[in-house]
Amino acid sequence: MTQAAEDFEPRIVAFCCHYCAYTAADTAGASRMQYPPNVRIVRLPCSGRIDVPMMLKAFTSGADGVYVVGCLDGDCHFILGNAHAKRRVRHARKLLAEIGIEPERLEMFQLSAAMGARFAEVAAEMTERIKSLGPTPVRRG
Repeated sequence: MTQAAEDFEPRIVAFCCHYCAYTAADTAGASRMQYPPNVRIVRLPCSGRIDVPMMLKAFTSGADGVYVVGCLDGDCHFILGNAHAKRRVRHARKLLAEIGIEPERLEMFQLSAAMGARFAEVAAEMTERIKSLGPTPVRRG
């Protein structure tokens, strides 16, 4: 690993559902669980509100990685919001691959409000994944 790669701190955006994922993040914080400080949380009323342009805009605005966190299957407060989000994330990953950006930079996770520890794990997992990929080509260019 080069010195530049060792010093790389990725910029990561986490789009979080208000009812489950954002509450899980709050639980992690209240429980003093450590997770990387480079994850920026954007609260959504429902993960189903995410759309492809919003995810791509995060990359063009400087994010090296993006993830969407919604409710567990069957627990969405808006019935199918998380299912819509999963479909949109899959579509956005295909678009990223088509333009030469690693689709692994975008991911979808599902958590309940009580899963603060898992929220911290996901933040660390995404940070390590993006560190191994390096800066996004959008940021490099």
